[in-house]
Amino acid sequence: MNLSVIMPVYNEKATLPQIIARVLAVPINKELIIVDDYSTDGTREVLKNYPNIKIVLQPFNQGKGAALRAGFKEASGDYVIIQDADLEYDPQDYLKLISPINEGKAKVVYGSRFMGKHSFSSVSHYWGNKALSLLTTLLYGAVLTDMETCYKLIPAKFIKNIKLNANRFDFEPEITAKILKNGYKILEVPIGYKGREFNEGKKISWKDGFAAIAALIKYRFYD
Repeated sequence: MNLSVIMPVYNEKATLPQIIARVLAVPINKELIIVDDYSTDGTREVLKNYPNIKIVLQPFNQGKGAALRAGFKEASGDYVIIQDADLEYDPQDYLKLISPINEGKAKVVYGSRFMGKHSFSSVSHYWGNKALSLLTTLLYGAVLTDMETCYKLIPAKFIKNIKLNANRFDFEPEITAKILKNGYKILEVPIGYKGREFNEGKKISWKDGFAAIAALIKYRFYD
């Protein structure tokens, strides 16, 4: 399998070199595609140190979903996976997600933080994720423990051929809804997670939770 790792970046100068090193260290065939969403903290200057990595520069700040769409267009691998530019997720867990694909057990694999060792930044974040996963289960009839996970291993052909609308963090419910509505089963495997605090740069907020609820309901009935 050839894997395309899509990394959306916005003002992640402090953690970017370390997460890039971690991704490149994973012993698999892969390409890393970084999409900078018009950072203003010096992130773009850091990216100049990586001439051998495919980098997409957004002309203005559009949000995570828009950055991901730009990255998917550049992907040349058989599968794509999303990698946040902070240090909350461990890229070595790619191997756990790839294994069921190679064994023919699944076509779409999610890494579940709730099935593995995790540390959430707040109680509200923990229960918010739980509630969104439960709502996904109720609306789509597919039992999921972690719909909001960053680590979603998806066939590149599929993701390149569906229409994606989300510009922000509502990408997660939209892509999950469209995977399930297209007949794919999602297999979850345990991964590690160490959530960062808002004062450390975490960007998702309670407002994004309401947007996720709206997206889950919308895409249950509409495309």
